[in-house]
Amino acid sequence: MNREMLMLVDAISREKNVERDVVFGAVESALAQATKKLHQGDVDIRVAVDRDSGDYETFRRWHVVPDEAGLQLPDQEILLFEAKEEMSDIEVGEYIEEAVDSVPIGRIGAMAAKQVILQKIRDAEREMLLNDFMSRGDKIFVGTVKRLDKGDIIVEAGRVEGRLRRSEMIAKENLRNGDRVRAMIMEVDLTLRGAPIILSRSAPEFMIELFRQEVPEIEQGLLEIKSCARDPGSRAKIAVLSHDKRVDPIGTCVGVRGTRVNAVTNELAGERVDIVLWSEDPAQFVIGALAPANVSSIVVDEEKHAMDVVVDEENLAIAIGRGGQNVRLASDLTGWKINIMDANESAQKQASETDASRKLFMEKLDVDEEIADILISEGFNSLEEVAYVPISEMLEIEAFDEDTINELRSRAKDALLTMEIAKEEDVEPQSAVSQDLHDLEGLDPELIPKLTEAGVNTRDDLADLAVDELTEITGQSADDAKALILKAREHWFAGQE
Repeated sequence: MNREMLMLVDAISREKNVERDVVFGAVESALAQATKKLHQGDVDIRVAVDRDSGDYETFRRWHVVPDEAGLQLPDQEILLFEAKEEMSDIEVGEYIEEAVDSVPIGRIGAMAAKQVILQKIRDAEREMLLNDFMSRGDKIFVGTVKRLDKGDIIVEAGRVEGRLRRSEMIAKENLRNGDRVRAMIMEVDLTLRGAPIILSRSAPEFMIELFRQEVPEIEQGLLEIKSCARDPGSRAKIAVLSHDKRVDPIGTCVGVRGTRVNAVTNELAGERVDIVLWSEDPAQFVIGALAPANVSSIVVDEEKHAMDVVVDEENLAIAIGRGGQNVRLASDLTGWKINIMDANESAQKQASETDASRKLFMEKLDVDEEIADILISEGFNSLEEVAYVPISEMLEIEAFDEDTINELRSRAKDALLTMEIAKEEDVEPQSAVSQDLHDLEGLDPELIPKLTEAGVNTRDDLADLAVDELTEITGQSADDAKALILKAREHWFAGQE
């Protein structure tokens, strides 16, 4: 029988063009599954087949886990201290094994064994094909539509299949069986049956790669696409940078009579592409990204990572775009939040912000309107700026002498401290947690805000909760919540014997 098994392994190895070790692994797996059926519980079985003689041995094994971790799978695990009683030098992560009776090959259900072996062979073939395909380094998958699978499209390239999900397609495309398809390889998921290569035609990376193929200067390193934003099938923007002053980045990407950009557009169902010059200056970058709208002025808010962009009435609709498309794509391209407004809206917002800053300075710094307006005109909008901007910058204000500046800085720091103290005092009554709850053994301090938000402020409040109520409040596991509630109830029974 062992000789027959070796002959079978050799035959399958030649027929399927896979390594003998892969076939032996499938045989070992089949024998292990058959052996597991003879034992109670979810045991772990290992079978070792001698590659030369065909003889095999069977072992039941236990995975060594740390003592403090406990046994999650009692039939397959053993605590470290118990394992050391059998093997003194064993470590966590290793295995304790015990030889058990082997199942005769003749007793294995022929169909079950065949199924396991063939599945292993199919998996091995699939992995070999995938490894061969991915080793080529292709970023774009080129194939034909083979079939539909639950709304996804399966694309075949030779013997390798890719999966184009509905969410990654271009909305107005209608792909049919036999159609030629190009798509970006986003990831490889070996857990997916059939088509493990995940594809996308809507990802910005796909457009970047298409331009890379159409524009040799990108591959040569003369040009670089810094970012891309897409409304798939409708409109897109790409930001390009030239690393050679002799190369015009926009003209090079457009090509002679638009040949290069048109090739990308045709591949993407007519998606129109705006090519924008990338700039290190965020404001200049945003102005370019909003093209074809002309920008009148721009205000940058570094803290909020936002820009207020002012355009005239004629350019307002162009800057926003149909359904907000232009400003949305510009925002995605630049990474800045962009607020489009006309001159009147800008003036109103600026007046409102100036009034707020004036009121803040007059109230918190105890100064008159004139001094507050001087601070505002010099670009100060917050108490933090007055308190902590380098004194050398404030000394450049002609209207103030050094004593005035030091006094203003001192008042600003005092005001900030007072506001912080008031804030803490305001929070404390709302989170009036009793001391006995604070001191409860086993209560993580990080859970206290969650408890107070739910109205649990005392130990008795906690003790009255059901396990499911506490898990909903804190996100703990049911066991942890139960242990905490029991701890909170201990004082109820302290006097009882």
